[in-house]
Amino acid sequence: MGGQAVINGVMMKSKTHYAVAVRKADGSIATMQSPLNSITERKKYKWLKKPVLRGIVYLTEMLIVGMKALAWSSQQSMDEDEEPLKKSEIAFTIVLSVLFGVGLFIVVPFVLTALVVEKGVLFNILDGVLRVAVFIFYLAAISLMKDIRTIFQYHGAEHKTVYCYEDNLPLTAKNVRRYSTRHARCGTSFIIIVLLISIVVYSFVTSESWLVRLGSRILLLPVIAGVSYEILKWSSKHVENPLLKVVTLPGLWLQHITTKEPDDKQIEVAIAALKEVLKASATKRSVR
Repeated sequence: MGGQAVINGVMMKSKTHYAVAVRKADGSIATMQSPLNSITERKKYKWLKKPVLRGIVYLTEMLIVGMKALAWSSQQSMDEDEEPLKKSEIAFTIVLSVLFGVGLFIVVPFVLTALVVEKGVLFNILDGVLRVAVFIFYLAAISLMKDIRTIFQYHGAEHKTVYCYEDNLPLTAKNVRRYSTRHARCGTSFIIIVLLISIVVYSFVTSESWLVRLGSRILLLPVIAGVSYEILKWSSKHVENPLLKVVTLPGLWLQHITTKEPDDKQIEVAIAALKEVLKASATKRSVR
């Protein structure tokens, strides 16, 4: 079970479905659910389930699902006479988001590093350190915005609710409240692993051409993401491994920024999303 925060709500997903719950302006909770329909479940694409490849596919599909969930949550905040976003508009938003991320977290650190160091090991180390620094600064800056802080509270509610579900406790605000807002499988931990792995991978690109080095950083990103996915997946099954605790520690630390303590109303929304996805997935486990 996993998920993400959306506008005034939470998206939860199982292996087969995802569901979104949003607190509307009138105080009610709106919900929706949809099957995931992963391409890896189709017979002729079973080969995409192989390590690294499955991570690339999974992350691509989750990016699309995440944007759909955000678009739907945004529509719940609109006036009734406003038209919902079209598929083309959602696709454009996804492309724009990817370009923004690549520009801010890959191109900007690379250019800044090139102003100080020409090439070599020091270049890759400084480039990697700057990538991490830019990412942390970006998160810290947006966390000061009221709307983003609310999203981070829903992010915390999502983690707490998943913990409660995994401990097989009744899904109530009282039970959910006791858990931590930080979770080892969080996307924040994944991004930190990507940033750290990229330092190692990019060090093997030794071309004299800055264009080749910059291009390789973009082209190798899916591979790095796939490898990082495998590390995060493996670490979630070996939580007591001392080495993996060290690997996931930066991500857990960073969740002090990306998650905030939710109130009971926000927890209720996260519970509604989880119950909706469990119902949609026709799980055999009872929801109490």
